[in-house]
Amino acid sequence: MKIAVVGAGAIGGYLGAKLARAGENVTFIARNRNLEAINANGFRLLLEDGSEEHAPVGPTLRAVQRMTDAGPQDVVLLTVKAHQVADLLPDLRALFGPQTAVVTMINGIPWWYFHKLAGPHEGRGLASVDPGGVLAQAIEPERVIGSVVYPAAELVAPGVVRVIEGNRFTLGEPDGTRSERIDALSQALMRAGFKAPVSKDIRSEIWIKLWGNLSFNPISALTHATLEDICRFPGTRALAAAMMAEAQAVAEALGVRFKITLEQRIAGAEAVGAHKTSMLQDVEAGRALELEALVGSVVELGGIAGVPTPTIAAIYGATSLLQRTLAAQRGRLRVEPA
Repeated sequence: MKIAVVGAGAIGGYLGAKLARAGENVTFIARNRNLEAINANGFRLLLEDGSEEHAPVGPTLRAVQRMTDAGPQDVVLLTVKAHQVADLLPDLRALFGPQTAVVTMINGIPWWYFHKLAGPHEGRGLASVDPGGVLAQAIEPERVIGSVVYPAAELVAPGVVRVIEGNRFTLGEPDGTRSERIDALSQALMRAGFKAPVSKDIRSEIWIKLWGNLSFNPISALTHATLEDICRFPGTRALAAAMMAEAQAVAEALGVRFKITLEQRIAGAEAVGAHKTSMLQDVEAGRALELEALVGSVVELGGIAGVPTPTIAAIYGATSLLQRTLAAQRGRLRVEPA
């Protein structure tokens, strides 16, 4: 299977290296030092148990900067952040053949959320994650396969990924069917050592992860606290719970059913320990935040569903101002010892 990994960072590197080692034909779309490192040394994985795996450049692994150099693929794994997808257009189409599948391994509410979702909103776009509908126009919705990324990993050096924990990537067709293409992809991922269950209801899976991301990420960005600190401090635990309760009401109004309780989801986040969320890491590094996909989209969906989201909207407003301030100053914000 020819697989392009668009975004050779932590998750993309983890996926691509394991798939290449399993014999799939992997092409990383990379740039700058990461591109140079992959082409010089391949990709190296530092695994949870302290062992290492190496995927060398060769018949099953290569890296290119231009998508036109990669050519049409069987599968495109989108492992960039949600706000970066639009910047890939129109070059992304160089990876598309007639049957190419695009797997959205991206946090938050995807731009295709209402594609093939039976009901009054079927086919509707979302301005928060796809302003002007440019993604929906450039990426045919029939190409899309949904995914929920559960592992945690970090790019510790160009071409080197440390896997913190996890190996599950849930997959799902937007219409809930079990297609030949999703079965083939699931099998490829499992041969590479991943858990890759196929869900009949990928949107419910998306919401379970988003439930924590929409609350813990912006709270951590504003407070500079880790997951366990947020969960153990009464004020922020209550704030997260209030945001999650509003989000649950929105999701259920749109037909989603949660398989776990709110308290179970908070307990799961607390168990991760002293982990900085991706949004806090972005604030500290001065990078753009995944704010629209994780938070703004839920406010928009609340409006569509007719469900109030005052707490989410307040945190969204405060975090939006933080992002604007950092961008205007080209700065970053980090708590350091006095």
